[in-house]
Amino acid sequence: MQENAQTEEKQNEEPIITFDSLGLKPEILKSVKFAGFTSPSPIQEQAIPLVLAGRDMVGQAHTGTGKTAAFALPALNNMKLDGSVELLVITPTRELATQVSDEIFKYGRNLGVKTVTVYGGSSYKRQLDLISRGASVVVATPGRMLDILKRGMLNDFAPSMVVLDEADEMLDMGFLDDINEIFSYLPTNRQTLLFSATMPQPIKTLASRILQNPEFISITKGETTNSDIEQLYYVIDEHERDDAIIRLMDSEETDKTVVFCRTKSEVDRLANVLSNAGYLANGLHGDMEQRQRETVIKGFKNNAVKVLVATDVAARGIHVNNISHVFNYHIPFDPESYVHRIGRTGRAGTKGKAITLLTPLEFKELQRIKKKVGTSMEHAFVPSKTDLRETTVDNIVKNIENQKIYDEAHKVLDKLKEDIDEETIMFKLISMILDKQDIKGPSSIGIPADKLTAILERAGKRNDSHGRGGRSRGGYRGNRNRSGGGGSGNRDRNRSGGGYRGNRSSSNRHRD
Repeated sequence: MQENAQTEEKQNEEPIITFDSLGLKPEILKSVKFAGFTSPSPIQEQAIPLVLAGRDMVGQAHTGTGKTAAFALPALNNMKLDGSVELLVITPTRELATQVSDEIFKYGRNLGVKTVTVYGGSSYKRQLDLISRGASVVVATPGRMLDILKRGMLNDFAPSMVVLDEADEMLDMGFLDDINEIFSYLPTNRQTLLFSATMPQPIKTLASRILQNPEFISITKGETTNSDIEQLYYVIDEHERDDAIIRLMDSEETDKTVVFCRTKSEVDRLANVLSNAGYLANGLHGDMEQRQRETVIKGFKNNAVKVLVATDVAARGIHVNNISHVFNYHIPFDPESYVHRIGRTGRAGTKGKAITLLTPLEFKELQRIKKKVGTSMEHAFVPSKTDLRETTVDNIVKNIENQKIYDEAHKVLDKLKEDIDEETIMFKLISMILDKQDIKGPSSIGIPADKLTAILERAGKRNDSHGRGGRSRGGYRGNRNRSGGGGSGNRDRNRSGGGYRGNRSSSNRHRD
């Protein structure tokens, strides 16, 4: 009886979907495994079979859900590789165009696929030459793509698949008319895919015009935020934002970090503040020259820049898998922006952390985001200097235990022992290390639990339900002496902007 029940249970279990079971070519599967992917994300699981079957599709999913692979893998799988452009991807920004092109190139490298990125700012001749050399994929921004088509610069340009990526962002940036005109130059017997985080009416109208009998895929609200992302918020006074973000970076074990600001001027100012605090920080926003932006992005990729301070639009196309932390210097204006921001971390199956700074007056915005996104955020306290010193001691012990011993160390020790006993030598060396652990800012940062509870009660927020445990009904992470965070602030002490390695082509123009 028990054996029969177990057999029936196994038969009723849903089969586990893997990339191997989706019918992709071995060359593509090899690239997928090299990228570290083991199983498809929800959007990939649903989209890949449809695209392989040649269906038009509308995919509603947020940044960080794996949209690029959802269309790139089946598109590459279906290519004839006859020397013509078979896939055209249209994206809203230069940065996103480069990122998408890089990603497609990686997936198709074992097939010998050539990709070209087309955006304004470079000569037409160079980008057209690269396309004419047998490119199978063109990733373009709307402005430059439309210019090329209107001037008749491409002969026999008839991609069999066209993808609109981040369609709602193109709508917000005023590219809808350009998109409509671009499609007037494209063949009607094509496969068309549209991806968008939101579906406002103009996007629905566009989809009905350019797609034929499309399938619709939508990732549900519960799936809009990645479960691999730990989400925390810290309540501070307005004047404490700079001190809070430096203290939190000091206390967190960060790899690469993105800090989101609301304005371009705030990006410039905060990048300087963090750089002066010892971090490899640089800013990214729309008022920068294209060459500057490319330099910053390249630096961020190759670790010359560890902290990227950016506006929402500028960072929309940044896709780097090893971003460990996202900081919201201010809480974003809307829930969609929050999802897009935190989607920069926790990618490709890795863990990430999203940290938001807010004042008591911004609790209403926090509640709205939680309700709309359906996410879980925990309240935590900014570590005090005492908390950070305790953490620093633990990390010094670990570092000493892991330190390699050099031959010269014996010579130094022998000389010291001529005048000083061994115990005093050890105390002096450890004290030298402690002297270098400079903890900046005031002793305490943020609003303490008792004061915050009173503020919330006065504001009528007694039913706030964030986090685990604590004094108020909202719950607080950390203990009563406001401890929180962990890890050492192993910071780089130099600032560098690096350079930028373009993709197969780097073409741009100001209207993009």
